[in-house]
Amino acid sequence: MEIVGAEPLSVEQIRQRHERLLGRLRAAAQDNGHDPERLRIVAVTKAWPAEVAQAALDAGLTRLGESRVQEAEPKVAAVAGAEWHFIGRLQSNKARRVVRAFAVIHSVDSLELLRRLTELSVEEDRSPHLLLQVNVTGETARTGMDPEALLAAAVELRGAPVIGLMAMAPMGASAEEARVVFARLRAVRDRLQEVSGIGLPELSMGMSADADAAAAEGATLVRIGTAIFGPRG
Repeated sequence: MEIVGAEPLSVEQIRQRHERLLGRLRAAAQDNGHDPERLRIVAVTKAWPAEVAQAALDAGLTRLGESRVQEAEPKVAAVAGAEWHFIGRLQSNKARRVVRAFAVIHSVDSLELLRRLTELSVEEDRSPHLLLQVNVTGETARTGMDPEALLAAAVELRGAPVIGLMAMAPMGASAEEARVVFARLRAVRDRLQEVSGIGLPELSMGMSADADAAAAEGATLVRIGTAIFGPRG
């Protein structure tokens, strides 16, 4: 569903907001011992029309994020030159469409889905990069793989185009609470690299409300919508 009534920002406004935010987040990363150049922003254009996605690309934001494949497909077709990231809950019956449309998939929340995406990558002759969504909060209602189960199945990552992990802090979490969640994800990533022998350079964590906490804990991909484009109406 596209926004009705919200006034899109200009290319220059988007560029300025992105530059200010990126500078702040990279400073937080550096202050906490992380390589600031590793941190990049995925500009979340969900609910905005293709014109806003094009404006973001014109402003130099090459990584664009969407959470619904049916909304994203016409934008992907209309906006050439962007690197499209799928950040929403991925239903298995839409997996083929996601493989066709996206370069990076952040929300691989089960080993079954990982196997399916790996198969589809071969069938479609496309190889989107995959991030495994991990439930590091312990909340049973939250989606994502159990850390211990993932570590036990580390051998399954070999041969799959997995580049890292993703997690979300609980809604309304304080900065301190969010940092605990993100630190846990980084620890799981470090252990998984040791067990699997596979490099997992990417940590997708943080959104507009908790981006600073994510940067402080080593995020490399931060998913930002409102802080760049404004409220969605």
